[in-house]
Amino acid sequence: MFCIEQKKQALLDEIYTRRSVRQYTDRPVKRDLLVEIINAGTWAPSGLNNQPWRFVIIQEGEVRLALAKLTQSQKTIESASACIAVFIDKEAMYHEMKDFLAMGACIQNMILAAHVLGLGAVWLGEILKNTDKVNSLLELPETLLLTAVVAVGYPFGQKRTSSRRDVSEILLKEY
Repeated sequence: MFCIEQKKQALLDEIYTRRSVRQYTDRPVKRDLLVEIINAGTWAPSGLNNQPWRFVIIQEGEVRLALAKLTQSQKTIESASACIAVFIDKEAMYHEMKDFLAMGACIQNMILAAHVLGLGAVWLGEILKNTDKVNSLLELPETLLLTAVVAVGYPFGQKRTSSRRDVSEILLKEY
């Protein structure tokens, strides 16, 4: 059993080593892993616990390829074995800002869960310009507003690296 320090370090390591993955192998992702990713998303905090998120799993080739044509991230979606379209249910919303912040937390949970499960994922937002076309493709009502598409698959290629600004550069003040 992990002690508290080991748990804390394990969590921080997962946060610090997660990277956006845009190229994937041909290996299919099993449905139970996709459901686990969605489940992790649903554990994000939401105001009044309204849980405004809704999801569509897209693995089928024709639909995934049609989805890919609706974004500049076409190659990423074509390479992924699965995509999860993430929607906010406008009828479940109670406060626009709080609900959209909850959606960001949901999506963050999802991409962290994918990382922990040995998968790669990337949060795609440019496709939002085609929300109506995505809803039409997926046969969804206008009450669902696309907030992201998360491409998921087994990473192809080498380890990804990144850097962040030092906290001293972004911390404005301390009182």
